[in-house]
Amino acid sequence: MTPSSTALLTIDLQNDFLHPKGAYGRAGQGADSIKALPDRIAPVKAALTKAGGSYVSAQFTLVPGRGGEPLISPHLKKLRPFLTKGDFEPGSFGHSLVDTLAPADFTVEKVAYSALYQTRLEYILRAMKIDTLIIGGIVTNGGVASTVRDAHLRDIHTILLSDGCAAFKDDVHEATLKSLGSVTEIMTCAEAVTLLGGTS
Repeated sequence: MTPSSTALLTIDLQNDFLHPKGAYGRAGQGADSIKALPDRIAPVKAALTKAGGSYVSAQFTLVPGRGGEPLISPHLKKLRPFLTKGDFEPGSFGHSLVDTLAPADFTVEKVAYSALYQTRLEYILRAMKIDTLIIGGIVTNGGVASTVRDAHLRDIHTILLSDGCAAFKDDVHEATLKSLGSVTEIMTCAEAVTLLGGTS
């Protein structure tokens, strides 16, 4: 792994997911394993950027429609009926990357699970000559898994942070890590920091 051609990519580590005043916090949705992620990933960001790498934050986005009402896919509306006007809106507090990891070198708005689906991420990776992604975020079986598999299809080497991602249920997280083992390298945040020459 060459740091200058490597990027840390976090998925959906935003206030609307993690902050008590965010959309999920107000709805009583969350998990301790998810809340712990920013502090776990921060040393990886510090080590990589110090070594010359980049940090990309992919952030779930609900595009405001006419009158400001968000464009929400039917399956998401059924799954998360509490989502409403202003949630995950670009430029809002809720849409923003959590303070622990801010700022990112690049921010990518995403409208679906994968950070590579209909976003500018692939353009950024090609322009920056990035061939390796260190990936963490939420949820392991959703946005993280979709992004890892999409990167694999594009011949982008990935390193998945086993304790740098989480799901709402631990057994789902563990099962997803096992299933992704055939398409990605997997290591802990501490192992990634050591690999990058930092101290965990």
